[in-house]
Amino acid sequence: MGRPFSGFPNGSLSATLLPSLFFVEVLGEIADLAELKVTLYVFWRLGQTKGFPRFVRRGALEADPTVRQGLAGLPDGLARGLAASVERGTLLRRTMEIGGQVEECYFLNTADGRNAVADLESGAVDLGQVVRPEESDARAERSNVYRLYEQNVGLLTPLIVEQLADAERIYPAEWLEDAFREAAAYNRRNWRYIQRILERWASEGRSDEASGRGSGRSASTRSGGYGTGRSGR
Repeated sequence: MGRPFSGFPNGSLSATLLPSLFFVEVLGEIADLAELKVTLYVFWRLGQTKGFPRFVRRGALEADPTVRQGLAGLPDGLARGLAASVERGTLLRRTMEIGGQVEECYFLNTADGRNAVADLESGAVDLGQVVRPEESDARAERSNVYRLYEQNVGLLTPLIVEQLADAERIYPAEWLEDAFREAAAYNRRNWRYIQRILERWASEGRSDEASGRGSGRSASTRSGGYGTGRSGR
C-alpha cells in the first residue's frame, strides 16, 4: 500500500460527472478491479475532453502513466478492463483508421457517445477516418426501466429504484416504454401517473389501436398473477 491520501484541499474542486445509473445498475455487477479502474478512468478522461466527438484511443491509454500505475500488478489489466467494459456495454469500441494509423477508439455509452459513433460511421463528422463497425453493440440500444425514468422523469432515488425493480418484474418491457411515452405525451412526468397507466392496462387490458399491435394481453397473463408490488408509495 502506498502512502496515505492526505485529503482533498479546501476550496472549489473540479468534479467528474458519473450517471446515477452507473451506481444503480453497473457498479454492483463489476467484480474485476481492472474493469472498474478502466471504466472510471475513461469517464474522467473524456470528461476532460472538449469538443465533439469525444473518444480516447487505446494508444493514449497505454501511454498514460496514471493508467500504468493504477493497473500495475493486474496482469493484462488494460486489455482485460477495456474488453470487460465493452462487453458490459459501459464503453463502445470502434476500430478507426485516421491518418494512416489503425487504432481502437473508445466512447462512453451515453447519448453523446452513441451519437458520435453514428456520426463517424455515417460520415456526418469527417476526421478523415475509416470506421469498422462492431455488431456486438446492438444491445446498447436496449431500453430499461431505470434509463426510461432518468430520461423522462428525473433523478433516481433508492425508493424509486425499488418501485422500478418491482415494475420491471411485473410488466412487459414494451408496456413500460409505452407508459413512459404516454405520460410524456400528456406532460405528466411522474412515477405515480405512470404506475396508474400500468395498473389500468393490467386490470382492463389494452388495445394499442394507435400502434396497430392490438395487444389485449394483461400483465397477469404474462406473470401468472397480477400484483401491484410497492405501488402507491
